[in-house]
Amino acid sequence: MSRFNEHIRIVDTTLRDGSHAVKHQFTPEDVKAIASALDEAGVYGIEISHGDGLAGSSIQYGWALYSDEERLSAAKEVVKKSKIAVLLLPGIGTRKDLQRSIERGAKIARIATHVTEADISEQHIKMSKDMGLEVMTFLMLSHMESPSKVLEQAKLMESYGADVVYVVDSAGAMLPDDVRARVSILKEHLTVEVGFHAHENLGLAIGNTLAAIKEGATVIDGTLCSLGAGAGNAATEVLVAVLEKLGYETGVDLYKIMSTAEDIMRPRMSRPQIIDRASLALGYAGVYSSFLLHTYKAAERFKVDPLDILMELGKRRVVGGQEDMIIDVAYELTHTRTETSTA
Repeated sequence: MSRFNEHIRIVDTTLRDGSHAVKHQFTPEDVKAIASALDEAGVYGIEISHGDGLAGSSIQYGWALYSDEERLSAAKEVVKKSKIAVLLLPGIGTRKDLQRSIERGAKIARIATHVTEADISEQHIKMSKDMGLEVMTFLMLSHMESPSKVLEQAKLMESYGADVVYVVDSAGAMLPDDVRARVSILKEHLTVEVGFHAHENLGLAIGNTLAAIKEGATVIDGTLCSLGAGAGNAATEVLVAVLEKLGYETGVDLYKIMSTAEDIMRPRMSRPQIIDRASLALGYAGVYSSFLLHTYKAAERFKVDPLDILMELGKRRVVGGQEDMIIDVAYELTHTRTETSTA
């Protein structure tokens, strides 16, 4: 079925998911430059938070160079047309964090839970609605459960007041058929909009996003230059170009978003966003993309292969919030290797 001229809303999450790739070191000056250019280009939403959401700055998830409040305040100064969005994971962010983000310009709350834990989002969704925010909800690591289970959890979020429910490929592990199965069942049975968030670990971020759109997703995520956890996200500038060629309306100026990626974002990248062995292993094993840099650090500390860590994490079906397991697995691998060599 043709969907030409259908409007697709794009939320750029460079200043949130992209934070993982720069070890959460974005400065207020970075935020102003990037957010101002995204605003001028016409993206619907600009997500700004620690990579693991409001209040994520910690020894567990990684210390941010500046606070959420400082970065949001910087964005508020320059964003005129787009909506500022924040991510909140129940158990990390709180009502007070949401309130402080509203005072600094947030208009969209993105409430994220593991794909089987939608029930813990009820109070956060309802309080966000009470505060006047648009609410987009995330079912993270959606590849780990069947389409029917994803629908069950999505219905809970819808019942709590979500305006959009996202299928989230946090590990970059989905194939296009996986995306189609999950998005189509949500589109058929929900009355709210369906969103999709992709990662590039298997090289399928753009293709999977197109598969989601063809099944009815109308809100999609991207990051400039694919900056993000693991191998990164669907590149916002590429999404805009591809969708324009297909006849979809995004409201984003193609030339401006390309210039934002090339002239504003790329000079600020500490490393190229590529699909290396470890990020490919993330997608293959189905491991949370934000585990990548933590895994490199543990592999160096314990002198083990990061691929071995990631494969074991995948076998254990480790989810976001269990970053401590990376150290446990690396430690166990060291002792297993020692025992084998002395046997």
